[in-house]
Amino acid sequence: MTPDPSAGYHRLQLALMLVALAVDGMYLGGMAWAGGGRWLAALARRWSEFWFIEVAMVAALLGLFHAVATFPLTWTRSYRLPKRFGLLHQPLGGWLRDRAKGAALGGLFALFAVETMYALMRTTEWWWLIAAAVFWFASMLIATILPVWIVPLFYRLMPLTDPPLSARLTALAARARIPVIGVYVVDHSRKSRTANAMLAGIGGTRRIILFDTLVRGFPPDEVESVLAHELGHHVHADVWRGLAVQGAVTLGSFWLADAALRATAGALGLSGIGDPAGLPWVAFLLGSVGLAALPLVNAASRAMERSADDFAVTLTQNATAFIAAMERLAGLNLAERKPSRIKEIFLFSHPALDRRIARAARAVPVPRTG
Repeated sequence: MTPDPSAGYHRLQLALMLVALAVDGMYLGGMAWAGGGRWLAALARRWSEFWFIEVAMVAALLGLFHAVATFPLTWTRSYRLPKRFGLLHQPLGGWLRDRAKGAALGGLFALFAVETMYALMRTTEWWWLIAAAVFWFASMLIATILPVWIVPLFYRLMPLTDPPLSARLTALAARARIPVIGVYVVDHSRKSRTANAMLAGIGGTRRIILFDTLVRGFPPDEVESVLAHELGHHVHADVWRGLAVQGAVTLGSFWLADAALRATAGALGLSGIGDPAGLPWVAFLLGSVGLAALPLVNAASRAMERSADDFAVTLTQNATAFIAAMERLAGLNLAERKPSRIKEIFLFSHPALDRRIARAARAVPVPRTG
């Protein structure tokens, strides 16, 4: 029997993920309780006495030191291992440029988040409630609008040059009552062999985006099935349902962080909950609550994915094509077909692949005999 390469890949990724979690926890916890946060704040005050500049500098230095310390682990998880297993063929220089662009975007979002949070901490004891509302609104913008702007930063986006396939996919979207302005292709193959499809934008900006690996490697009925799954998410308003779940987690995280900050500020040597020196502890608290809530978030996500699968089979009336597409995606994306139930509950945002295929197989008509 030929060994399954996905088993080794995911076993190594799991081990590296656990190491990364331990490193992150020790880094943030150590910075908070060993005086690193106070040292960063004191360093920032040498440059400026304005609190918002101090917050920005503490956040920037905290993130920079973390990025440098964890770069070997990041390189192994995101570049070396996918390259070794054939998932990635992007040159190192291109990967580094993409990481730099991603870090710049992430840094801007993180700076907005930190400045907003500390501005509210300094003005109201209800900061956690207002911050949760602000972050929910910002998440809505990111999820619905910014993909239209972000994708071109990493990929070349071109109209699909296959008129029959374009017409077929546009008609499929029309049957789902999802208006789109066109079908586009991104040049994903120059970086990776993986395949996928998505809908980006809202209203007059919504468009179908296909990986070129999907267009070239899948027959039209399978491309249609993959897109139908994405259409299902839009029909079911899964973006909004996902934002609601994430908003509830964010609200709970901020409320618990507020309580923990008030209880530990004195022990940490902070002047109050709005002291920028407490940022490592805030990051640790928010990350810990988010990690604890992950099984609930993933359970909600898996339920939405199952509904989108069902919608795809119903819309296309072609469960056979859906199953074939899942099988092909499993090979290209090196999917873990049969994770343990515990692993699926804690780590999987989608149902295990074999469960998805078995569910779709129940919709395949049984040939009549006699």
